[in-house]
Amino acid sequence: MTAILTEPPSVEPVTLAAAKRHLRVDGSDEDATIVDLIAAARRHVEAATGRALLEQGWRIVRDDVRPAGIVRLEPAPVMSVDAVSLRSADGTASVLAADAYVVDLASSRLRILPGVRPLVAACEVEIDITAGYGTEPVHVPEPLRQAVIMLVAHWFAHREAALAVVPEPLKLGVDSLMRPYRLTRVA
Repeated sequence: MTAILTEPPSVEPVTLAAAKRHLRVDGSDEDATIVDLIAAARRHVEAATGRALLEQGWRIVRDDVRPAGIVRLEPAPVMSVDAVSLRSADGTASVLAADAYVVDLASSRLRILPGVRPLVAACEVEIDITAGYGTEPVHVPEPLRQAVIMLVAHWFAHREAALAVVPEPLKLGVDSLMRPYRLTRVA
């Protein structure tokens, strides 16, 4: 499965003002750095959990749909499935009608109905989704926002350190905040 970001979030889960309060930074000299750290921390949390924190568009590309026609939609949570297309070996794309598949937003899965499945076997499936908890920082679960701000604070204080060198207490704290939100992988 390949997931391609098509529309990034328009806001971050932690505002610049909130990050500056947490960091105890006055003035605007460090604003650009803090904004960059917030975005990097959001991407880190999203990658670690398999979730989109704020509304964003994704294209999921699969060339190996399961025999039951089930496709896992990731990142979660899925807000909507915007389009499902089949792309044949010659590159021709055809959009599936909404009645050719069933979406289960709660489990972030899409099932292509039996009449369409033989076509799917010879095609690549492209699914455009909108994912995220919502459009505003308050829509993001507090533990995930806290993980973002903890990473921002660490990276702000240790700018020269490699990201791989994270102190164990911070790692444990961030991991414990993200753990309940991690998507589990099943074969």
